[in-house]
Amino acid sequence: MQYILDFLRSTTGSKLIQVVIVLTIVFFVVKMLQKGLNKYIKNSTTRYQARKVVSFLGYILALLALMLIYNYKFSNLTLALGVAGAGIAFALQEVIVSIAGFLAILFGNFYKIGDRVKLGGIKGDVVDIGILRTTLMEIGDWVNGDLYNGKMVRVANSFIFKEPVFNYSGDFPFLWDEIGIPLKHSSDHQLARQLMLDITTDLVKEFTLETKTQWNKLTDQLYVENAQIDPMVTMAFDENWITFTIRYVVDFKRRRITKDQLYTRILETIDLHKDKFFIASAAFEVTHMNEPVKQ
Repeated sequence: MQYILDFLRSTTGSKLIQVVIVLTIVFFVVKMLQKGLNKYIKNSTTRYQARKVVSFLGYILALLALMLIYNYKFSNLTLALGVAGAGIAFALQEVIVSIAGFLAILFGNFYKIGDRVKLGGIKGDVVDIGILRTTLMEIGDWVNGDLYNGKMVRVANSFIFKEPVFNYSGDFPFLWDEIGIPLKHSSDHQLARQLMLDITTDLVKEFTLETKTQWNKLTDQLYVENAQIDPMVTMAFDENWITFTIRYVVDFKRRRITKDQLYTRILETIDLHKDKFFIASAAFEVTHMNEPVKQ
């Protein structure tokens, strides 16, 4: 017991107590600020980014407090970094670049929480942005379509400086998608085109209206030429069949279900007009089979 009291009265012990007190104060200040942000900032994305900034500033404040407690002058810090600069740069280059990437993500509008991105070759929804890594809920891989496969993937923030960042939502949360419908040459292609256009227009009309508003905002911000937002149906044919390609806009999270609804409506329409529409299919005829080799 006396040994503990003597240690606490010593210089080392008193400074250790100061460190504990300072870290505790910084911890509670950060938590109080974050709680206040939750109360006054209603937008979830802005609130999340503000919480991250407060946490980052808390780390810096704690580091400065430790330097003051141990009387570590900034001139000494500069000298130490100058002597060991080469080694630090080599050993911590990935960490330094990841921290720079974290700041670039927060203030550079690369992506935000909830965006669907492709980062470092991984596609998924952004669920967390840390100081060193971004966490994605992966889609695809062994699962067909834009569906979660259950894997949480953490990608270093440094990847934003090394590889392209594909953002499927961002400022424009809609995608253009297409499906192809093959019909026989004997089908009524004019009626087929009109019915497919009517079905698509009715199915995605809500997306189309909202997309036009978002697209107008995007063209005001960026140099992007005007594009056709309304659904369109184009036709091509060869010696086998006629192919109708249906192009439309869809919410980036409803791409698969919209495609399912569109196929269902088109098949129902084809069933109602069996005398005018005929689904095309490839046929193979075997004309010769090699005889087994005799031993």
